[in-house]
Amino acid sequence: MQSEKVRREKKQKAWRVRLRTQREVLRDVMLSANECGAWLTLAELGAMTRYPAASISAQLRHLKKPEFGNFALEKRPRTGAGVENGHGVEWEYRLTRRRRVVRRRAALATAMAAMAAC
Repeated sequence: MQSEKVRREKKQKAWRVRLRTQREVLRDVMLSANECGAWLTLAELGAMTRYPAASISAQLRHLKKPEFGNFALEKRPRTGAGVENGHGVEWEYRLTRRRRVVRRRAALATAMAAMAAC
């Protein structure tokens, strides 16, 4: 009986599919666009992902945090964009990976060694 229950649980786990979070979807879309050299507006991201602009903006902010990848988010005004919504400027975004800084750890180790020598 026990082995049948275990088999059933394993089978159920195998059928489960992990759904990706908004943040993961936006990260993948933005990194793919960056590979092509494309900058994307919130409206374009919304059209691709079907997420609202406010949610996209919040998730892009989260991607800048160290616990969510520490990505570099660049922002610039889109040139040649018409003033459609009355706000004046349409912004476009690009997400890039930051290089890991190893020097900081090396400098910390050197400082700790110097303190230990004293």
